[in-house]
Amino acid sequence: MLAGLYTALAGLLLLPLLVTLACPYFFQDLSFFVRLVRVARRARRGAARVPPRTLLEVFGRRARRTPRKAMLLFRDEVYTYEQVEQRSNQAARALREHAGLRQGDGVALFLGNEPAYVWLWLGCAKVGCALACLNCNIRARSLVHCFQCSGAKVLLADPELKAAIEEILPILKEENVAVYYLSRTSDTEGVDSFLDKMDAASDEPVPVSWRSDVTFKSPAMYIYTSGTTGLPKAAVITHERTVLACGLIIASGVTSEDVIYTALPMYHSAALLIGVHGCIMQGATLALRSKFSASQFWDDCRKYNVTVIQYIGEVLRYLCNVPKKDNDRLHRVRLALGNGLRADVWREFIRRFGDIRIFEFYAATEGNIGFVNYTGKIGAVGRLNYFHKKIMRYDLIKYDVEKDEPVRDENGYCIKVPKGEVGLLICKITRFAPFTGYAGAKSQTEKKKLRDVFQKGDLYFNSGDLLMIDHDNFIYFHDRVGDTFRWKGENVATTEVADILGLIDFIQEVNVYGVPVSGHEGRIGMASIRLMDGSEFVGERVYKHVADYLPVYARPRFVRIQDAIEITGTFKYRKVQLAQEGFNPAAIKDTLYFLDDKAKSYVPLTEDVYNLISSNSLKL
Repeated sequence: MLAGLYTALAGLLLLPLLVTLACPYFFQDLSFFVRLVRVARRARRGAARVPPRTLLEVFGRRARRTPRKAMLLFRDEVYTYEQVEQRSNQAARALREHAGLRQGDGVALFLGNEPAYVWLWLGCAKVGCALACLNCNIRARSLVHCFQCSGAKVLLADPELKAAIEEILPILKEENVAVYYLSRTSDTEGVDSFLDKMDAASDEPVPVSWRSDVTFKSPAMYIYTSGTTGLPKAAVITHERTVLACGLIIASGVTSEDVIYTALPMYHSAALLIGVHGCIMQGATLALRSKFSASQFWDDCRKYNVTVIQYIGEVLRYLCNVPKKDNDRLHRVRLALGNGLRADVWREFIRRFGDIRIFEFYAATEGNIGFVNYTGKIGAVGRLNYFHKKIMRYDLIKYDVEKDEPVRDENGYCIKVPKGEVGLLICKITRFAPFTGYAGAKSQTEKKKLRDVFQKGDLYFNSGDLLMIDHDNFIYFHDRVGDTFRWKGENVATTEVADILGLIDFIQEVNVYGVPVSGHEGRIGMASIRLMDGSEFVGERVYKHVADYLPVYARPRFVRIQDAIEITGTFKYRKVQLAQEGFNPAAIKDTLYFLDDKAKSYVPLTEDVYNLISSNSLKL
């Protein structure tokens, strides 16, 4: 009997080891899932309360419990939780008393990164209004479009954006929009000042009755997509979404002792939903910079004693390209939180700047599915977590890049791709994974929905992204549907080609896209390249490199040398205009090169060569 007891005890003691050997990531998967469940339960409990425990309520509790704690660091200014609370109270009163806003109304904010963004958003929430976060780089038609689709009655604008406001002011006035500069005076007829009204307002707490009709499902804000392939769309962000988005900060292990640094634009979800809101949820401090600067990044981190940094797109690559310094590792940063990080940059960043944990994730502003690389697997955006997938019904399905639509079988249903193959990410729309769509764009909302996917009547969100799950269940981002093009019957992923070209030491930045060629199906590859300072383009080296690393169909046939590569506010490369401009040397002032297999080099693209290609006399 004792022998049997000892055997059972030994088995129990060995069980974790056996599980680890059989499923190496089991306990990490389980731990991550438990954290997600806690976040979801907290959100559900908050939704059941009256009034609901929104992020605004969380902030109010923080301000009462730790009033003197620094919430915002900006330049040499420090704003405590109490000060932000008071300023947001003043903002709420000014919006209600002078702008005439009531719960359910909308306010549009046209402002760059500064502390006022935080208390204006909180002030709007206190009145029960949704905030439309306008990209401060858009102008004219795009600006009018973004404002109108939000349904806002009031526009608050940075006076430094006066020219952009005056350009569209006649249209705004026709629609009886109240326009205010975030200043104490205004010299533009038809535009009032707002800060003087805020200053004169009481900073006492505002009545909860002002937002008594607000629920967890009410819109809290509108965050716009980048608009790389057309006019931006206003994603509806509910109060529920603002709370759930904080799960990323919670899962990464951020605490109230951390200082989070962001130079990402606050009109997008990374800085606002994750940075600002995550900071509030955990009671941490946010160090804010108006615009990203690679040369000042680490000086800021040392100045503010930063422990957590946010990144997106090419930010970490920019940091790796800055000349090396002796103090590269003299900082307190322990965690980097973001997405879009290439594997080679990941390795270089850690090698150069120290043992910083990279917490890479995949998500979309309007999406109903996201992944987190909680294991630290270099290059991955997450894992196929058994527990997570029981609740979030997502799959990768076959996608026809040329037809720009999912592949369906003889019964009209979509086809799941096996592990190791690239597929379109879709996620079933359920109460656990809602899709709230876009404001003022019903047709665009419908375009993101896939119906009758695996059975009649089911409904899925179309992410528009191509991903791959390997045989170890790690998930990798492959490309965006619009960025993948087809040439010679093969799919070419622009991000993969750009990653390969980016390994060449004299290349600073790469933007790869497909261009149409007369008489040919599909699009052929072209790369816009910015060279390292003081470097020259060496056609023979680039040719050898792409020949060594890329199949024939994926090798860019054309190269365009640019002094600067245009990006969106979220560091995504703009491709549409470049693709439209094509490769005609008579119309493009930039230096162009052509891949010449006979010369085994990229040679200057002359008008004679262009004419040969256009007449199909030169084989591609």
